[in-house]
Amino acid sequence: MKAAAAVLILTTIATAEPATAISRYESSSKTCASVQQLIASERAAIFRYPSRGGRIVLYDRYVADDGQCGSGDYAARAYVPTKDNPLCPVHNCKSSSIFNPH
Repeated sequence: MKAAAAVLILTTIATAEPATAISRYESSSKTCASVQQLIASERAAIFRYPSRGGRIVLYDRYVADDGQCGSGDYAARAYVPTKDNPLCPVHNCKSSSIFNPH
């Protein structure tokens, strides 16, 4: 029993992917093109930006495509404000279900 548990643990460790840190940026200090380029090159990034009233800082994780989303999620169109475009098109992960099949 102990040998089977040890094999299972070693197999899990050997096949696990290394954790990588995700970059964080202020979208309102960048151009729309630079935000889109960062997402494309890093595959995923967190962007922070002020709310419409400017009193709250909002943030979310934005991705290059469905491959950066979890199982059962998909990359949906979203928008972040940048210094040259208040509605810069990007993607973030949304849950997919029978009620929201995307």
